[in-house]
Amino acid sequence: MALPGRAYPSPHPPGGSLAGVSGGPSRVFLARLAGLVVYDPQGDQVGKVRDVVVAMRAGNQAPRVLGLVIEVLGRRRVFLPMARVTNIDADQVITTGVVNMRRFEQRPTETLVLGELLDRTVTINETGAQATVYDVGVEQNRTRDWVVTKLAVRERPAKRFGRKGQTHVLDWRDVSGLWAEEESQGATHLLAAFDTMRAADLANVIHDLSPKRRSEIAAALDDERLADVLEELPDEDQIEILGHLGTERAADVLEEMAPDDAADLIAELPPETAEQLLRAMAPSEADDVRRLLSYEERTAGGMMTTEPVILPPTATVAEALARIRMPELSPSLAAMVFVCRPPLETPTGRFLGVVHFQRLLREAPSELVSAVVDSDLEPLRPESPLEEVSRHLAAYNLVASPVADEGGHLVGVVTVDDVLDHLLPADWRDRDHAQEVVRGA
Repeated sequence: MALPGRAYPSPHPPGGSLAGVSGGPSRVFLARLAGLVVYDPQGDQVGKVRDVVVAMRAGNQAPRVLGLVIEVLGRRRVFLPMARVTNIDADQVITTGVVNMRRFEQRPTETLVLGELLDRTVTINETGAQATVYDVGVEQNRTRDWVVTKLAVRERPAKRFGRKGQTHVLDWRDVSGLWAEEESQGATHLLAAFDTMRAADLANVIHDLSPKRRSEIAAALDDERLADVLEELPDEDQIEILGHLGTERAADVLEEMAPDDAADLIAELPPETAEQLLRAMAPSEADDVRRLLSYEERTAGGMMTTEPVILPPTATVAEALARIRMPELSPSLAAMVFVCRPPLETPTGRFLGVVHFQRLLREAPSELVSAVVDSDLEPLRPESPLEEVSRHLAAYNLVASPVADEGGHLVGVVTVDDVLDHLLPADWRDRDHAQEVVRGA
């Protein structure tokens, strides 16, 4: 049977409410909860759903749903017991308003549905066929506990290049191997559940997975998406994931990263490994990274990116606006255009000045950028220390600043996010900013 769905087949009928804890349909398919906003009774946002915690029980009792893992302010993941969930529908979760702010720590008896059960290989007891779990259905029982009752699975096709296997919604007892550790779990349906998530949010999810699961997710992501996620992960996670990719793919992913982020990551690797990866990269990409590695870390040269928006003085305002509209540009890099004589690759010809995007919006599309260029903004030098860079951005209210060598050639651009990465504590991605309380209080 064909099951309707959004990014992947779902056993839940389209158009209806996922569940009403206090009324309406009582079955929830958990993959649909990924990313849902959690609100308190007053309508204020508490956080977003990142996973669901379940636990096996003795005998033939259905696995019990213990609660939700939600991400609150500061990218902190906390535990929300199901007893404090008052309603779940198609686009939100409502709580009692009482949220324990202690960071969630998974216990040995607990299983994460999205992180550990989706993409699990199981055996259908009746036929012996191998299948992959792509959703988990839960319901409330007579005691108002939420328990696992259904599994949505897709059979593996008999032939490697055959049609997709049949899909089924089965009782949880009708499969075996659900709780056994598999050699390879895969990641297709987990990624489908998080396909619209920002790279920083997906990085936060991946960071909290086991090393084995992180490796599986990395293997399933395309190079560009993985590069975006790696840029948001702590150094130790970056190194671990890169080490499982193999030289060729690791080089491909590094090429997709911003040169400054790639340089920061390569700088953390053993010299032999770093050199091997640089040799495997495209020469033009490797040259940018090598140049960045030649600068001291906490200087403008060590923080800058070598790929800003650079245009010749003969370009028009319309061309400049088209370039800064490119979706892959970060907001800080899209804030201004850098006008230089050819060549336009860094290091460029003579740096002439910048054009702020607000000025571009006020000018006629046919106007040349040379006519509206701001040549009064002094560029930083590659050797400028972090403190000087910070003062420069703050003094002139900038989100980006050009970096030029002694000959007046643009060699890169320092953005405010580069500076923040160096001003914040090294472990800022993992730091707890909320008050610690006892779980369950």
